[in-house]
Amino acid sequence: MGIGDDASVVQASGVSVTSVDAMVEGTHFRLGPHFSEPAEVGHRALAGALSDLAAMGARPGEAYFVLGLPHGFSEQRALELMRAAGDLAAETGTVIAGGDVVVAPVLMVSVTAVGSAPDAGALVARAGTRVGDLVGVTGTLGAAAAALAQMEGRAPRTPAGAPALQRAAFPRPRLREGRALAEQGAHAMIDLSDGVATDAARLGERSGVELVLRLEELPLAEGVPEVADALGLPPWGLAAGGGEDYELCFTADPCDRERLERAIAAEGSVGLTWIGTVREGPPGAVLLDGEGREVELEGYEHRW
Repeated sequence: MGIGDDASVVQASGVSVTSVDAMVEGTHFRLGPHFSEPAEVGHRALAGALSDLAAMGARPGEAYFVLGLPHGFSEQRALELMRAAGDLAAETGTVIAGGDVVVAPVLMVSVTAVGSAPDAGALVARAGTRVGDLVGVTGTLGAAAAALAQMEGRAPRTPAGAPALQRAAFPRPRLREGRALAEQGAHAMIDLSDGVATDAARLGERSGVELVLRLEELPLAEGVPEVADALGLPPWGLAAGGGEDYELCFTADPCDRERLERAIAAEGSVGLTWIGTVREGPPGAVLLDGEGREVELEGYEHRW
């Protein structure tokens, strides 16, 4: 039983995996022709919640939306938002099973995504990284940061930078890749919502180890080098410090390297790149090696 009653009813099996994610206008996005349209907001809201399930190696199940709509936000725009979310739900095998609509000062979208796994042992947590592990990432990085620089006018909008804008507007949660990595023995995993510099530190903190990342090895999304050049930054500056790429960062035993590469290759064309190693050191410390020198970078942090 889904939308239409006071609550949804779901046939459950195995263990349940739940993520709650929220996007607030003015903090996570801005509306307007030069920024985000409602369809992009709806897609990104669901993508962010599903990306958390991907980082655990879970299968998607249901999603529940809470829309906070400001005065003047038309029914048509609300439907555009939900249609885009529905398209991504259909693509990923997710059922939008309910939610709520309320009046709010600004547009707010909160998504609760519920997934499953046969048992807790099939999941991958942030803890579990071991000294000697390799650090890897799926896909490419930096598109969201490059897109934001163009939307804010810090870098010009050019044909070369257009792919980053498109990628940032409609990110893809790496659900199949997350399950493949979990099945093939990844030790720890996190989705890159706040940038490699910040999210990699969270892996190390939970496991009591230090990570060493080679910035020049970061895989760059199309358009990122051109935008970074316009900003006077090294390309890896956008890839390491920018959030909302929604790729997966994970650690694994070097002996499993080829097996993990084959597993990701079998899921499509996003690719896998090894970007660092794990060693003994201060828990949560991340040494960023850029062009042979230590670099200080920080991803996005919510502060209040």
